[in-house]
Amino acid sequence: MTLQQLRYFLAALEHGSFSAAADALFLSQPSVSEQVRKLEDELGAKLFERVGRGLVPTEAAAALRPHAEETLAGAEAARESVAQIRELRGGVAAFGAWSNAHYYGSAEILATFRARHPAVRLRLTGQNSAEVAEDVRSGALELGMVALPVDDSGLEVRPIFRDEVLYASVDPARLRGRITIDRVAAGPLILYDASWGREDPIRRQLGELAQRAGVALEPVIDVEAEVEALDLAGLGLGDTVMSRGVLMSLGDRVPRTLGWAPFAEPIHDTFAFVSRRGSRLSPAAREFVLVADACLTAFAQRLEVAPARRREPTALQIAGRQIRG
Repeated sequence: MTLQQLRYFLAALEHGSFSAAADALFLSQPSVSEQVRKLEDELGAKLFERVGRGLVPTEAAAALRPHAEETLAGAEAARESVAQIRELRGGVAAFGAWSNAHYYGSAEILATFRARHPAVRLRLTGQNSAEVAEDVRSGALELGMVALPVDDSGLEVRPIFRDEVLYASVDPARLRGRITIDRVAAGPLILYDASWGREDPIRRQLGELAQRAGVALEPVIDVEAEVEALDLAGLGLGDTVMSRGVLMSLGDRVPRTLGWAPFAEPIHDTFAFVSRRGSRLSPAAREFVLVADACLTAFAQRLEVAPARRREPTALQIAGRQIRG
């Protein structure tokens, strides 16, 4: 039993003859009558009595009719549901993003997507790039935006842009000269993304530098959020690292007591799209890539102007002792 046979059966039922049904379907009369005959053979019952040039439905036809209508309606609903996704007229589009994507304009990305496709609901998840990469690899997500490095086995990786990571401190002496990993390891250090530890891309880069230099990085304070690390560093409890993009987005919320300087061996957050290797992105995912790429490229262009790669800290009063820039 096929959808075509059910469609021809209902047309014959509605129009009262195979020839009239064929005209309505823009088909030849033999095509319609042959498919209805095959349907009768499969069901083992006659659906019509031929009376002259017309058709009289049998009891079997009356019993089949509501099921045929329901089946065709269900098939049409299924086709329309897929069309809504294909044509971005509905459905839910779920993507992953690195944990601090909100500092890099993820709200602008979502707002732009929604403005173009208001019928599509959006879901953006992710606590860390390693988690996003794993969700894409497993098929839980179709597409993700991550900070590199991540385990790229089974993944297609397409870099978008990179953002320099700076060393921040309230102590001007700690910011003079070359900022090396040896100096970072020797001072009190505050790091964020505590739950992910060495899986965090920045910590991985710092750890690799420390390993090559033969030193150990042991933060005096571990926290989850970058803004908390900045606040603690601004109180003089230790030094931290922070990307220029986060500093630009936070603006005046960055403690004025903090200054920063670039690493002698530059460190960068490199952001990229990841998808399953060999997979074909859905229309929603392809549109998300276009929107995100444009928004993040514009963000990277703003980073070329500000903030400065180096800033002197202002005076900080700590337990009666003043540190001056």
